[in-house]
Amino acid sequence: MRKAFLLGAGLGARLQPLTNTLPKPLIPFANRPLITHVLDHCLDAGITDFAINTHHLHETWQEAFPDGTYRGAKLTFFHEPDLLETGGGIKNIADWIKGDPVLVYNGDIITDLPIDRLITGHMASNNTATLAVQDHGPALHLALEGHRITDIRGLISGQTGTHQFTGIYVIDPEILDLIPPNEKISIIPTFLELIKRGELGAYHVRGTPQWLDLGTRESYLEASFSAEPGISPQANVDPDAVIKNSWIGPNCLVEAGATVNHSILWPGTTVLRDAQLTNCIVHSTSPASGAHHDADL
Repeated sequence: MRKAFLLGAGLGARLQPLTNTLPKPLIPFANRPLITHVLDHCLDAGITDFAINTHHLHETWQEAFPDGTYRGAKLTFFHEPDLLETGGGIKNIADWIKGDPVLVYNGDIITDLPIDRLITGHMASNNTATLAVQDHGPALHLALEGHRITDIRGLISGQTGTHQFTGIYVIDPEILDLIPPNEKISIIPTFLELIKRGELGAYHVRGTPQWLDLGTRESYLEASFSAEPGISPQANVDPDAVIKNSWIGPNCLVEAGATVNHSILWPGTTVLRDAQLTNCIVHSTSPASGAHHDADL
């Protein structure tokens, strides 16, 4: 398996105003675009060819990847003028799929779950799709029997869910026959049909791998500080500025006298000498100044 479809077309409404200037998969995480962490994870599993659907601020993808590649891997962008949702998005790339199995990966999560094992397990099964699932989390919507998914949100037989979907799965090209053309449609109806056919598998992620959903401001901050933060070598931080436990991105300017505590500075932002920032996200082209706590600037 060499292909992956990365879902990048969402509006990122819960992360506004951060997503007013960048689509969610391109927001900085650990001082580089979030999607690059996803790409690295896939490349380590042997994926070499990527499709990415776009919608909101689609032109920023070209700016982020001007030559259409990442670490030598080809990136093919599929712009959706009208959002197609996941099912419609998969149908929209049918010509790119070309009869090959595909890894599908939500573009707003950070995880180190073993996708190579997910792929191997799927390829050894008779499933049309196999979902990576975990037995903990806030959204236990999936019912399982062994390695088969038997219900989603109780929609088929009212079964109580015991597992959460991780946002990563593998599909065979035959799934395209179950998705209607030219429609905005979720992938869930297709999954329900596969359950009825006994063709929706589950790869149960064992142990406690990292799995972080960056869908809200709170989860973005929590995920960002799950690792020790750092200052980019390309940042210009005055020696008389006070930096405490913060991410300082490339081409940032922090003037003397400023204090930045437990905050995230996006690339190219400026913090003036009178700034006192705590638990803030600086993302605007306007310089940050004054005292702020829990603010997006």
